[in-house]
Amino acid sequence: MSREPAAPDDREFLPSARAVRGLRVSGVLLVLGVIGPSVVVVGLEEDSLWRLVSALLLLAAQVAALWWVVRRPTTVLGLTLALGVGTWALLPKVSLTGALLAAQFALCVLSALRPARVTRWWLLGALALAPLALVGGGAFGLLAYVLAVTLAWTSGQWRRAQRARLIAETSRAVAEERARIGREVHDVVAHTVSVMVIQAGAAEDVFDVNPEQARQALRAIDDAGRSALGELRLLLNSVQPEPGDDGRRARCGLDQLEELAGPVRAAGITVELAVHGRTADPAAAIDLAGYRIVQEALTNTLRHSVDATEVRVSVSYDAQCVRIVVTDNGRAGARPRRWPGSGRGLLGMRERAALLGGTLEAGPGATGGFEVEAVLPIGFGA
Repeated sequence: MSREPAAPDDREFLPSARAVRGLRVSGVLLVLGVIGPSVVVVGLEEDSLWRLVSALLLLAAQVAALWWVVRRPTTVLGLTLALGVGTWALLPKVSLTGALLAAQFALCVLSALRPARVTRWWLLGALALAPLALVGGGAFGLLAYVLAVTLAWTSGQWRRAQRARLIAETSRAVAEERARIGREVHDVVAHTVSVMVIQAGAAEDVFDVNPEQARQALRAIDDAGRSALGELRLLLNSVQPEPGDDGRRARCGLDQLEELAGPVRAAGITVELAVHGRTADPAAAIDLAGYRIVQEALTNTLRHSVDATEVRVSVSYDAQCVRIVVTDNGRAGARPRRWPGSGRGLLGMRERAALLGGTLEAGPGATGGFEVEAVLPIGFGA
């Protein structure tokens, strides 16, 4: 029995390993830096060594629990709530808001990772402790506690909504790029089939009077048929990746880079083109993808690169692949730091390269500026 895909609010997001490390470090520094000194100062004022030592032990336990805040957020939240209340009971002058700072951090993480239908019950549970804040800090303490807990939960929900929106935009960009690939492949296949029909008619006309010419036409039909099969397989790859066959030249290709350089030069930017090692036409899908990648990279230079005066386009061929490198000399740090290839245009090109069995990376160049590098197999599916 198949399961329906989860709604966006039902997703459980898993942060990257780098994000997990960042959450652990920030949680520990927040609790120790804010509450640690307060516990020490209040404990010394109480003039009770056992209260101070006990409160510090409970604080250390909260900090240790935050190590698992991403892997076990509900467990950590429940534990830090209990430990925080214990800390407040020992030293009421710390304030309930401060004593439960680790729990608020855990609530924020939980709210960002789990659906709202789960986390809102934990929010209500944390707010249920509000009467303790009223007892210890009066109306101001109550207000501060309610605002702090609500803000922690809301911050997590905001981060969750941000990530859901990014996933939706990424999925939409991929779908749009695949649809465009499908339309382009349709055009190539339609042209190939038309050529096959013409060649078949020519073979029939000369079959009796010129058998050799008829054989040439039949061989052309065979080549065109194989090319069409390769392009059709590429279309299927846009839905479910599979190996592909060799394709024929598309109407746009890497031998037409001068046409792409024209508008950029008209905008006052110098464009240097360098092509190395091209001895034969690559597969049509590869040639078209390379053309689109250079087009997108040059467009990004015009739109986003600050103070760029020069763009270098290098296309190198060998027996296995074609390597495309587009580098501008724009001011370092001027672009939003969303590398590699996180813009929608570059994301589409990255998807196109992946469908063909290649790779695309984008980011700061070795000598400054911005660089796009793509590696595509020379014969798709060969």
